[in-house]
Amino acid sequence: MLALGRPAFSMGRHGSPFATLAATLALFVLVAALPAGAQMPPNPPVEVARPLSDKVTDYVVYTGRFEAVERVVLRARVSGYLDSVGFEDGSIVEKDQILFTIDRRPFEAAVNRAEAALESAKAGRELAKLELDRAEQLASRNVGTVQEVDRTRATLTQADANVAIAEAELRTARLDLEFTEIRAPFTGRISARAVDPGNLIVGGTTQATALGTLVSIDPIHFEFTTSEADYLRYPRGNRVATGSAAEMPKIKVGIRLMNEDTFRHPGVLEFIDNEFDPNSGTITGRALVENPQHLILPGVFGRVRVPASEAHDALLIPDEAIISDQARKIVMTVDAEGKVVPKPVVPGQLHRGLRVVNEGLTADDRVIVAGVQRARPGQGVTANEVTIELGAE
Repeated sequence: MLALGRPAFSMGRHGSPFATLAATLALFVLVAALPAGAQMPPNPPVEVARPLSDKVTDYVVYTGRFEAVERVVLRARVSGYLDSVGFEDGSIVEKDQILFTIDRRPFEAAVNRAEAALESAKAGRELAKLELDRAEQLASRNVGTVQEVDRTRATLTQADANVAIAEAELRTARLDLEFTEIRAPFTGRISARAVDPGNLIVGGTTQATALGTLVSIDPIHFEFTTSEADYLRYPRGNRVATGSAAEMPKIKVGIRLMNEDTFRHPGVLEFIDNEFDPNSGTITGRALVENPQHLILPGVFGRVRVPASEAHDALLIPDEAIISDQARKIVMTVDAEGKVVPKPVVPGQLHRGLRVVNEGLTADDRVIVAGVQRARPGQGVTANEVTIELGAE
């Protein structure tokens, strides 16, 4: 006998118990029809490989800027009107090439005047010699006086001094004439001229007119700063900082420009400063880079890769095999029973297209390198063995 009481289904205002039962059955059908992502098939296929071992050098990378090995602001040593310019703006000029010429005529006249003054001084010295000889002969015959000999000898000494003064003035005049030609002190790239011919330029003072700038291009310096922690990390840092240039080890570095993917520009670390900046806690390093094609200009930014260790053995795996679990990095491995075993790892730098694993793996581990999205911890998988290969240098 069915007991009367509270109905099994609430009908609501407009529903019925049959409608509610139908909705419940539909929900069960929907759950059963969910895609296989919620229910993984048994032993999904994955590709596994053992970590590759190779010699790896640890590197640190810094941002820096290229600087000219030599740089000079061209100024005249003498004043005058600029007569000509001997280069095209922005061109490469050779050492001792004439870049600017000042009107030579006033300086040529000064040389001629100095040469004439020298000849006059030499003539006065010859006359003083003759007078001294005559006075000494007269004094030897008791005709002349000793006072006359002393006077003529002093005149000769003064004449010698006048000749020396005239010779010095002639050298100065010739130097001033030579300074009318402003030559390139080294081979490099010249800036745009700052003064056009016909202008009066001031030279020989701290306020001398700047005519242009010349910078050397090949080789070129790359300067960067490193922290105290990185400096102490490198075991040869002290020898580099304190040794002479001949004793410094040849530390090879690689440099890349901001639009490049590889460190394709080789260089040699040649200098580390002798003290840290107390404000920033950094020290300056400098590398010498060959620039035969003159593609790199001073002021260009780049990144330098400096070795921070000796070559050592390291394990390498593809980047795709590493997954992130919040702050941790995890690699999925397959054990002898075909089960997925996650292992936390400490990844390092890239080496020839593969990621260095500093901690967490052994050479015998079978790492899932493809199909890791189908692997679940503790789940069985069908492991297909593959081989990891190194990429290009």
